[in-house]
Amino acid sequence: MTISVEAYARECAELGLRGDYTVCNADFTVEQQYDYSDEDQEVWRSLCDRQTKLTEKLAHRSYLDGVEALGLLDRIPDFHEVSDRLRKLTGWEIVAVPGLIPNEPFFDHLANKRFPVTNWLRKKKELDYIVEPDMFHDFFGHVPILSQPVFADFMQLYGVKGGAASRMGGEQLAARLYWYTAEFGLMQEEGAPVKAFGAGLMSSFSELQFAVTSADAHHVPFDIETVMRTGYEIDKFQRAYFVLPSFAALRDAFETADMPALIARWKEAEPLDPAMV
Repeated sequence: MTISVEAYARECAELGLRGDYTVCNADFTVEQQYDYSDEDQEVWRSLCDRQTKLTEKLAHRSYLDGVEALGLLDRIPDFHEVSDRLRKLTGWEIVAVPGLIPNEPFFDHLANKRFPVTNWLRKKKELDYIVEPDMFHDFFGHVPILSQPVFADFMQLYGVKGGAASRMGGEQLAARLYWYTAEFGLMQEEGAPVKAFGAGLMSSFSELQFAVTSADAHHVPFDIETVMRTGYEIDKFQRAYFVLPSFAALRDAFETADMPALIARWKEAEPLDPAMV
């Protein structure tokens, strides 16, 4: 059963999370309230200007195509305007949330082609690192790739099958798949160099460079069962990056995966060490 908005708001307040969960609708969405300060706009442009210098060289072309199609970089985006453009491309829209939301409404939004985006932005002193995902991570990182039909199909499927997996006790397996693809995924199409598309890389100045260019980055060919068995860390560079041959390979592997069988086999098992996969 989904936690109530009121109970979740109390938990977030106790944890010191920044978002205002007291104004959430029942599905944990809020109004964007486009009232950002001049300093907020300056922070957005600084982040985009700095990161774009890297993404133009290190991001997969599908991400760059999404940036061009949606026009994200000159000012803090108006979610309604971007949703209008995104719907025409893949049928998706974005909805504002105060920050991290519980799993059940998150899966439901994805299953219905709605991507939750945090409505607040980090401060100047947090340009290099922020503990909670903010608008820059959610929007600059995730939204451009949702303009790509095959990846958008995967994300909707993730909402459906990931939600079902969570209800069957496979929450961690589903979380690892999301982490190593939507957040930290790499792509290497035949004959092309490795490029990045995951939002955790797109929004990180230092880890994007490490993941794509460093000889120390551990690149692993994508295998969906291995991905769902591999542990991850949230507060340091990843010790493994899974490399897809295409978005179709990701979508098709998840579509045909026997999630009940995988959950029964691995939900109680110790996760694999990412350095050893």
